[in-house]
Amino acid sequence: MAETVFSPSLEGMKHVKSENGVILTKPFLDVCKQILPVLDKFGAAMALVKSDIGGNITRLENKYSSDTSKYEHLYSMVQEEVQKKTAKGSSSCTNGLLWLTRAMDFLVELFRNLLEHPDWAMSQACTDSYTKTLKKWHGWLASSSFTVAMKLAPNREKFMEVISGTGDIKADIEKFCTTFYPFLKENHDFLV
Repeated sequence: MAETVFSPSLEGMKHVKSENGVILTKPFLDVCKQILPVLDKFGAAMALVKSDIGGNITRLENKYSSDTSKYEHLYSMVQEEVQKKTAKGSSSCTNGLLWLTRAMDFLVELFRNLLEHPDWAMSQACTDSYTKTLKKWHGWLASSSFTVAMKLAPNREKFMEVISGTGDIKADIEKFCTTFYPFLKENHDFLV
């Protein structure tokens, strides 16, 4: 079977929702984790993003692991923190889910840019995605760090070649963006 780096996450997305349409914690986090190898292909340019995503996944996984049946549904952790009035804490799962969702928004936008703007350099695709998603939430330091990191973005053609594998990379990117984005939107709607 022809595969790209997106194949595992595309397969995983089929299991993110329960039969009654609720986002399940473990399958959602697994899909997020399956995107991390794609970030490795960016090299140093995405080290910060990968570290941030990984840290938020770990935070949510640790909470989930403490009681898998209680936290089977992704939003159960947030609802519990809201009740306990701990949701706004910097180390809360609510904050972890918010930043994980924002980082994933950035990646979906980046992959969309790679599809829709074949003439853009990788740094331009990354910077545009950052401006549309994360920049408004970042202070001067984080924003500056991102700008510097984007100077390390790989060559676009080489990157696309590396992530293509044996499959149809454009079709898989398109499928990833259209299938994963609704989960992120649902997270944002819930977190509001």
